Formats: sequence, C-alpha cells, structure tokens
Amino acid sequence: MSGAVAKKSVWMSIVAAVLLGLMWVVFESGLLDDARGSQPTGAAADQLEQLQVAPSGTMDGYSRERFKHWTSQPEAGKNCNTREAVLARDGQNVKTNNSCESVSGTWVSEYTGQQLTDASDIDIDHMVPLANAWRSGAKSWDDARREQFANDMDLPQLVAVDASSNRSKGDQDPSQWKPEQAAWCDYATKWIEVKRGYDLTVTQEEKSALREMLATCS
Repeated sequence: MSGAVAKKSVWMSIVAAVLLGLMWVVFESGLLDDARGSQPTGAAADQLEQLQVAPSGTMDGYSRERFKHWTSQPEAGKNCNTREAVLARDGQNVKTNNSCESVSGTWVSEYTGQQLTDASDIDIDHMVPLANAWRSGAKSWDDARREQFANDMDLPQLVAVDASSNRSKGDQDPSQWKPEQAAWCDYATKWIEVKRGYDLTVTQEEKSALREMLATCS
C-alpha cells in the first residue's frame, strides 16, 4: 500500500470515528426522540412557550409563614377556611360539622386516582409548591400577593390529594417529581396555568419535563 493510500485510509477512519461520536451525542440528547415523537399542541403548549426560562432562584429568606394560608372562606360557609372549602369543592357527598370540618364524603386523589373516605388522609396540595414559587418569582412579592397565591381557588392551584403523594412531591418541579402517568396531561396543564397566571419562571429542565407530559394529552 502506497503512503498516499495509507494516509487517506487513516483520515477516513478519523472522519468515521468523529461522525459516529456526533451521532451518539445526538442520540443521547434525545433530539431524535423529539423529532420522531409527538410534539405537544394546544393552549397549554402555547402558554408553556410564553413562560420565561430562568435558573432556579435561592431559598434565602423563605418561610412558609411568608405565605399565609388556610385563610377564612366565608363564601364556602360559616367557619370555613381554604382547606375545608377545597375539600367541599373536590369531594362527593361531603358533610361538615358546625366548625365546617368534613366529617364524611368521598375524594379521589388527583395524583394517584386513589379513593379516600377520611378527610384526615387528604392533603390540600399547592399545585406549584410555595417554595418553588419563591424560587421562581414570589420572593419579590408582597405578603398580600403571597397570601392570595397560597389560597387561590380560582386558578387550579389547590387540589385534594392523598397525603403520601403530597409528601413525596414536596417542593419539587415536574423535572424532579411527576404523578402517575395517567395524570400527566392534567398536572402539566394546571402547573402551566398557575405559573402563567402569576408570571412565575420555569427552569429549562422543568420546561422539558412539561413538554414531555403535555405530549400525553389526546
């Protein structure tokens, strides 16, 4: 084999190795999956694209006490607070005592589909957790705005769920915690609606996870 031919063969081997490496990077990045898979469409997908992407902020100064919650909800009945109002709204055949505490009824956890009949087994979850909101914009709000956020029954910010799921979720965003897959579409749609309603930011990882979840909507 002449020197020129040998040199050409070496270069072809190098080019082939580089191309193979690039193909592996594309494969691992998930770009091929994005190209082949279904892309989310609809109002929630459009709203997601409108959210500002920013790194997660710090927890400096955070306290749950900065978000006064379970405030009085007189429109739900005498002695009712936000928790009891959500239990009444989200349950079936709910009966309350004179203190507006739910003493019977049936609830279905939005995260697992589990049916519950004891109000003490139910947590009222903030769809966008208070600490996540703090890191994505609520740190700059005044106390009145934070109180509104913590008790908002107009946007889908408050949901009745089984206590185990709520505590597993903690303050994590959808890139870190998701409900059962059957609930992905509804969960992502509500998360986006709340973040948009309060002009909160999302991280790039959070946005990618929300896209994945919205792709399950039919």
